[in-house]
Amino acid sequence: MNSLGKVVRSVRAFGRELARVASAGAPSPPPKIGLALGGGFARGMAHIGVLKVLEQEGIPIAQIAGTSVGALIGAIYCSGVCAAEMEEIACRVRMRDFARWTISRFGLATNQRMTIFLNGVLKVRNFEDLRIPLAVTATDFRTGEGVIFRSGPLIDSVRASCAYPGMFLPVDIGGRLLVDGMLSHAVPAQPLRELGMQRVIAVSLKSSWTGGEAPRHLFDVIGQCFAIAQEKDSQRWRRAAHVVVEPDMDGFRYDDFSRSPELIRAGELAMRQALPRVRKWMTQPAAAAIAPLRLSPELRVSTTK
Repeated sequence: MNSLGKVVRSVRAFGRELARVASAGAPSPPPKIGLALGGGFARGMAHIGVLKVLEQEGIPIAQIAGTSVGALIGAIYCSGVCAAEMEEIACRVRMRDFARWTISRFGLATNQRMTIFLNGVLKVRNFEDLRIPLAVTATDFRTGEGVIFRSGPLIDSVRASCAYPGMFLPVDIGGRLLVDGMLSHAVPAQPLRELGMQRVIAVSLKSSWTGGEAPRHLFDVIGQCFAIAQEKDSQRWRRAAHVVVEPDMDGFRYDDFSRSPELIRAGELAMRQALPRVRKWMTQPAAAAIAPLRLSPELRVSTTK
């Protein structure tokens, strides 16, 4: 009986040693990289430039989180539309594709037209069918609570994320009155960390709402006030990011859809500057990439004219 026990123990020890050797020889998987896309309305076309570079360089993105226009761009990309296709679409898009003026005590425009636009470009209609997992942020108007959508129909959650207060009417989903996700997550880096992403690239479209010019109307006044408040609160999401990419948005207004090619180029330039740090992640084992949420950003990338 003792002899049999020794044989069993020897076989088990041999098996453990084989597993150890095999594990030591296998390449470690790269860390899970999340991409956080911030808001900025027309300036969000710069996100396409960021995605274009990541695609060209073969950087794998495990999950995308989007706020406002970042949710719109994220939904289209995650549904299976490549960056080149998105660039073509962006050159045709105008304000009228998203907004229609209305008379309401809750806002001066509705973004209902976004439903028509998204139905025409999305390759899937539900979160569960996306090629890349997506998280969409919105804000509960009544409580101020941040809301994260990760399942169910896509379009209304994107509309809610884009419902800029004072401009667009709030969107009712499941009895909750929802407005722009920028109020709770200006750049949704924190949700990505909470979803298990080990490295986070945060794209911030920091700029004056009016492009540095005098306000033209009420929207410019409201937008600039929000831009000021969001910048003062930016340290919260920056702490959750590992790389902050800030394309040069100086001189671009929130409704500069006609300048989409320039905006896309600005996104490309900023992402190219960040590439050396991101490439280093690909040689790090996933375990080494885990960092506490209090970690300060390792790199902040800005472009200047």
